Amino acid sequence: MNHLKTIYLEKAVPALMKEFSIKASMAVPKLTKIVVSVGITEEQHQKESLENFGKQLEVITGQKPKITTAKKSIAGFKLRAGDPLGLMVTLRGERMYQFADKLINIVLPRVKDFQGVKRTAFDGQGNYNLGIQEQIVFPEIEYGKIDKVRGLQVTFVTNANDSQKAMRLLQLFGMPFAKEE
Repeated sequence: MNHLKTIYLEKAVPALMKEFSIKASMAVPKLTKIVVSVGITEEQHQKESLENFGKQLEVITGQKPKITTAKKSIAGFKLRAGDPLGLMVTLRGERMYQFADKLINIVLPRVKDFQGVKRTAFDGQGNYNLGIQEQIVFPEIEYGKIDKVRGLQVTFVTNANDSQKAMRLLQLFGMPFAKEE
């Protein structure tokens, strides 16, 4: 069993039940999925960029990414319905816990001038969004093989119905939140 899943079952569930007066263990908030996405908007060489970053995203997450496409045509952006916009990976189960463990314990400490992640990035429904500016902070990425430094978006989706419970869950996982001012 994964390190983070063990922490959830042995430490987080009892702590959350006590703090929020939850009677049933199945009602305790939990991490349901992690979505990793990136937008690639270059007009020239977009197919090659999608292919190259798709391989990098597959190495980072351990799962093949899905190409996201435009739903509507927008003339101002020179965009047609069906045009590729970026890549997305949805992680669940064991892969989700492995990725979260790697992100919290290895990747975030490698970010330059890291002071902690923002406490304000919750959406009110218990989901947390985190932006990473460079994919090169992941240890699997070889700097010589990348064509361009790109950022990516990581969304932690929980079944908590408010931000306070979701924040406490992520704190128990070891998410390094910035200190309150």
